[in-house]
Amino acid sequence: MSKLISTAKEQIKTALESAIKNAQAENKFPQAQIPEYTIEVPADKANGDFAANIAMVCARAFRSAPRMIAQEIVSRVSCEGTYFERVAVAGPGFINFYLNQSFYTDVLVDIDRKKGSYGRSDFGRGQKIMVEFVSANPTGPMHIGNARGGALGDCLASVLDYAGYDVTREFYINDAGNQIEKFAVSLEARYLQIYLGENAVPFPEDAYHGEDIRKLAYDFAKINGADYVKAEQKDRRRALVDFALPLNIKGLQTDLARYNINFDVWFNESRLHRNGELDQTIDLMCKRGLTYEKEGALWYKATEYGGEKDEVLIRANGLPTYFAVDIAYHRNKFMIRQFDRVINVWGADHHGHVARLKGAMDAIGLDGGRLRIVLMQMVRLIKDGQAVKISKRTGKAITLNTLLDEVPVDAARFIFNSRETGTHLEFDLDLAVEQTAKNPVYYVQYAHARICSVIANLAADGVSCEGYSADDLACLTSPEELDLIRQLSRLESEIISAADACEPARMTRYAIDTAALFHKFYNACRVKGEELSVMKARLLVCQATGTVLKNVLELMKISAPQSM
Repeated sequence: MSKLISTAKEQIKTALESAIKNAQAENKFPQAQIPEYTIEVPADKANGDFAANIAMVCARAFRSAPRMIAQEIVSRVSCEGTYFERVAVAGPGFINFYLNQSFYTDVLVDIDRKKGSYGRSDFGRGQKIMVEFVSANPTGPMHIGNARGGALGDCLASVLDYAGYDVTREFYINDAGNQIEKFAVSLEARYLQIYLGENAVPFPEDAYHGEDIRKLAYDFAKINGADYVKAEQKDRRRALVDFALPLNIKGLQTDLARYNINFDVWFNESRLHRNGELDQTIDLMCKRGLTYEKEGALWYKATEYGGEKDEVLIRANGLPTYFAVDIAYHRNKFMIRQFDRVINVWGADHHGHVARLKGAMDAIGLDGGRLRIVLMQMVRLIKDGQAVKISKRTGKAITLNTLLDEVPVDAARFIFNSRETGTHLEFDLDLAVEQTAKNPVYYVQYAHARICSVIANLAADGVSCEGYSADDLACLTSPEELDLIRQLSRLESEIISAADACEPARMTRYAIDTAALFHKFYNACRVKGEELSVMKARLLVCQATGTVLKNVLELMKISAPQSM
């Protein structure tokens, strides 16, 4: 939470516990230990700026009704030297605190001093954390689900960075295993069809049907001609994959860069096979007594570590399963690269894999509690009020590039972050390009542009908020002014909450709420034409709001335009 909010909460804690000690000294309360209690922001501001439930939790220890306890406490609370002007008892025994002018003044001064760093904290204390997200199959272009996962994962990484963690963004390239074999079969069929005809070379039903496969085969043929038509199947498939896979990976990198996503690490699955880490992981599991052989395959005793059933690690044909490789990959994250925590952003269809992977980390002694899986629900595209039908099976999926051809990057990133990861998302293509207040990103960006316009217009008249004084800021007393400043004070705590919950959608909601409160302030509180002290104070509110909106938008890698 922000230093000011944490200071305010510490002042409340000190005042409450001091009042209880005084009451105990007067024999109003028994000499009992104070139980754990909470200090939080009430949903209804009529119930104060902060509320404490200390009287409720002390009822048993003090052998008295909560409201009576609260009244005794409040009668002994002093607000002198704090951020509070008054304190009151409410309902069955809540103790509500109301902020005074010094808090609002200090918020504006704090934002003005920190500017672009406002909202950052050391909450994470430099803990080394990896966020692995997107990790799209490199055998084809990214689809709409990857677009949501990219926006969510990248924003989550930014939130963690702002909250004081040492963050690494990672993309895991599945460049080995069944999908690469299927990629090779698909490319081979399209390549042979060029020279032998489609009737002579039927296309496998379970192969990749996308036009991207056909284009890669044609590009390969332009360079190599028919040289590989009569080559050994193994050599032909290897040549096709060696040609096509790097192009696909480069395409993924280019598309993601267009989407304002740049990964720190692109980790190849094949590395685990080449450098022996997969074999080492299997050996470790065998030595720990975690495996057994059955029907020629090597099995992992997953049921002993939270799995629903035991899992195959090495098939009877000697090939490792995807699960075996995944265990080796996560062992690399924790043991080899020494990440304190790892967060994976996965599609909700992987929910069954969560418990068994965390259990496997426990089984090999790496503490599955340090692995957090964020499950992301599906996206439903809407256009002209109707669902857009998507079929990955036939290769007619909406790709990330196709989406960005229609929708601005800012709108895509904002809207994909507008719902919690565990909820389904309807992405309205028409709304995303609409330049009205209905479009949430436009609404927020317009608030920032309006602030820039106010500042520029007053600057042209020779008015700025430089040299403001505490007396100038004392005139900020209207509900619209105070509500907006109170909202600005919460940025750091919102970022920390988003990081702690792995819910970057909190940031879009915060941005929308901040913009709404600014528009309300702007309509109720005239800036230009007032007395100089009032102009300076309100101009500082505008400037502080602009700083906060810009910081939130930049956190989400969304532009903060100065004019619209």
